[in-house]
Amino acid sequence: MPQHPEPPPRDRAALPPALADVQVVVFDVFGTVVDWHGSIVREMAVRWPQVDGHAFALAWRAGYQPAMERVRNGSRPWTVLDTLHREVLDEILPRFGLGHLDEAERAHLNRVWHRLDAWPDSAAGLQRLRQRLVVGALSNGNIGLLTRMAKHAGLPWDCVLSAEVFHAYKPLPAAYLGVARVLDVPPAAVLLAAAHHDDLAAARACGLRTAYIERSFEYGVAQPKDVSPQPGNDLHCHDIAALAAALGC
Repeated sequence: MPQHPEPPPRDRAALPPALADVQVVVFDVFGTVVDWHGSIVREMAVRWPQVDGHAFALAWRAGYQPAMERVRNGSRPWTVLDTLHREVLDEILPRFGLGHLDEAERAHLNRVWHRLDAWPDSAAGLQRLRQRLVVGALSNGNIGLLTRMAKHAGLPWDCVLSAEVFHAYKPLPAAYLGVARVLDVPPAAVLLAAAHHDDLAAARACGLRTAYIERSFEYGVAQPKDVSPQPGNDLHCHDIAALAAALGC
């Protein structure tokens, strides 16, 4: 992958008013801060090398939104993501010849989501942002998952705001507005950074500022994403270091 030199910070006094008013930066986590696909592929290569790790990771992730949608639309009560991940895992294991795994093996594999590795720029970029701003996670992951992930990956959050706090999976407005409420700031003082345009669009609809983070290889090097800028976002950044620089950090 090409190397990008760390950009210097902008003068905060020169920031546009919309960005100068930002006090809190919250991040989508899966794909934006941590490499879920690569982490699962590496796990499979070590434990079950006969399995196509790329296909396995994509199949597991494909169950993510449908499982949450059943909670969002009220067809099932609030359920944490660890449980939803496990249900999807149990469903796909036979497809990959792993239907024989016992409970201990299934439980350990399900916790791979607690052991995801960060993108190379993530920890340093978050630390740089924390020099001036409150920095947190805003993820559909549950609190236990996100806390153990931060410990594993060295993510220096000021706070972990999970959908579990609000009992609302993104993109429900309660998740985005909940950040402003619990941190006692106006929605416009919160910026969401994410590698997913649908997440950012939902945040903007709630009055948050938004920054797109390019993660071309979220789905692996064999399946690069289109990371072209789209209208509406306040910032479009190659990585978290570039976001920090753009915010004067």
